[in-house]
Amino acid sequence: MLELYRTQTGLPPFQIHLLVTSTKSGLIVQLLGGDKPHVGATVITHPRPSLVPGGGTSCNSIVIPELGHKEDELAKPLAEKIAVALNCTVVLVAGIHVENAGREGIDKIKLICRQLVEDFLNQTSAGK
Repeated sequence: MLELYRTQTGLPPFQIHLLVTSTKSGLIVQLLGGDKPHVGATVITHPRPSLVPGGGTSCNSIVIPELGHKEDELAKPLAEKIAVALNCTVVLVAGIHVENAGREGIDKIKLICRQLVEDFLNQTSAGK
């Protein structure tokens, strides 16, 4: 059985949607929004014990950015955060475009995405 989690926050053009599908083998996470939601980067990450003694959990990740996109810089750390927190494989697709966002707009997008993931993890932890 598939389980879904869906939320959004922010006001246009900075409205971001988070959709999480839970499967028996891991999570499929979508972070989409802005003026043109799209596939900008895809990450698959697997949690594993750190190679450093006492280092906790780390991840092996494969990142596929679409040509000309920078969502990989956002997608990889968020996918790894979820994978470590929930100890499961995560596939994360990110695609957020805000026309002429500039540095301030990009920082706002990153903040919104981090908050959406944090809220998801807090709700998931509370539901355990």
